[in-house]
Amino acid sequence: MQNGDSVFRKPLEVALYAALSHLSNLDRSRVATSVNQHVLVHRLLRPLSDEGTSAEQVVAELVNDVDGGILGCAGGRFFAWVIGGSLPAALAADWLTSAWDQNAALYACGPAAAVVEEIVGAWLKEILGLPAFAGFALVSGCQMAHATCMAAARHKLLADRNWNVEELGLYGAPRIRILTSPLRHGSFDRAVRFLGLGRSQIQEVHADPQDRMMPAALEKALGADSSVPTVVLLQAGDINIGAYDDFKELIPMAKRHGAWVHVDGAFGLWAAASPRYRSLVEGIAGADSWATDGHKWLNVPFDCGYAFVGDAESHRASMSHCAAYLTHDGQARDQIDWNPEWSRRARGFSTYAALRQLGRSGVAALIERCCQHSLSLVTRIGSLPGAEILWKPVINQGLVCFLDQKPRASEKDHDRRTDEVIAAITAEGEAFFAGTTWRGRRAMRVSVCNWQTSEEDVNRVVRSVERVLQTSPVSPGVPSGSDDPRLERL
Repeated sequence: MQNGDSVFRKPLEVALYAALSHLSNLDRSRVATSVNQHVLVHRLLRPLSDEGTSAEQVVAELVNDVDGGILGCAGGRFFAWVIGGSLPAALAADWLTSAWDQNAALYACGPAAAVVEEIVGAWLKEILGLPAFAGFALVSGCQMAHATCMAAARHKLLADRNWNVEELGLYGAPRIRILTSPLRHGSFDRAVRFLGLGRSQIQEVHADPQDRMMPAALEKALGADSSVPTVVLLQAGDINIGAYDDFKELIPMAKRHGAWVHVDGAFGLWAAASPRYRSLVEGIAGADSWATDGHKWLNVPFDCGYAFVGDAESHRASMSHCAAYLTHDGQARDQIDWNPEWSRRARGFSTYAALRQLGRSGVAALIERCCQHSLSLVTRIGSLPGAEILWKPVINQGLVCFLDQKPRASEKDHDRRTDEVIAAITAEGEAFFAGTTWRGRRAMRVSVCNWQTSEEDVNRVVRSVERVLQTSPVSPGVPSGSDDPRLERL
């Protein structure tokens, strides 16, 4: 058998060269993809051989075949879907995570991974202003963070009513109602479905003109049937305008009624790391659980989310599992006791590296810089002829729409024009935005959370939008049929 160096060196060198080429060209490359599904399938759907292929050839051909099909979301001009990039230290640590290949389920499976994860949990709670005694879990993303937190909530609320849900299941259990805003993210609904709580148990509470849950409406909902076990979901930065609920008023109110309070802070919880924006989350530490992402504002590679639960005993009871064939450690933290996965990636290494690279002040500066760039993009694009600001960012989320200039244009015309402009901006390649519908109107959502976004990026993007608005776009896009001229390259 060949030694490890000779087996791994060539494919890793090919990967290193390709990765550095990709990263170094992000500033010069188009952000949107340049090939369609037809082209990608044509390239990648190779016959699966009996004999196999050399590792370096596989990697080289993969790099070549996906060319044009990789979004530039790792760079500074991607403003859709709240997707962050990867800090250099986090990316390097993530590569090592794959090389080390630890199964971060138990301390026994990867002692260093377990210790790093424990340190990371403490650092995150400190930076985010959460109770030091809270349980935590590193999971795949905010959806599984919701699921982890809601499993703990389900355990506690039903245990208080003498029902052991881990043993008895939900058949015959008291129902759990969920009070929340109509503006919640779909990942929470999916978590509710996965846990068997049922979407029919979600009761929407009215929001005010700033998309914040109305205290009087919540008080009324809580009092309507206070005997029912209840979860209250609050928002720390909603997906469209970055709205924050009033935690100082709503959390004590919910607690007086015996409700479990969960906070969706997928990206907005990171405001706690910034002295400038920390007031937005004042009172949030009084909640029972919190969910956020690392692959958004902390800029660690996908996938990485964080769950925190104030009642650590309920958190562990809802997740832990013991078996004779497992090697449990009596002193160290076994990760399997706190998260829903068994075999799992050692996500702690990249988070550890990111936090050490940035430090406290670096995290705060990253948050504040993104918010400033978002405000600049929205105000400058919104001031262009034919554009209108729908929401000026409070943090890093803002909304702009584009107006049909013909006389007596309808709202439907403006919606169509907005989607056309978004598509034209994407086609030009200087930036990537996504559309949304907010209060019945189509809008271009501006979301900035990449550590690389610079003032020059903002200038380039504004110039691009200005060029697009000086034309009359007609829903540009990549042809999907075999007449696509790009197929001539194959």
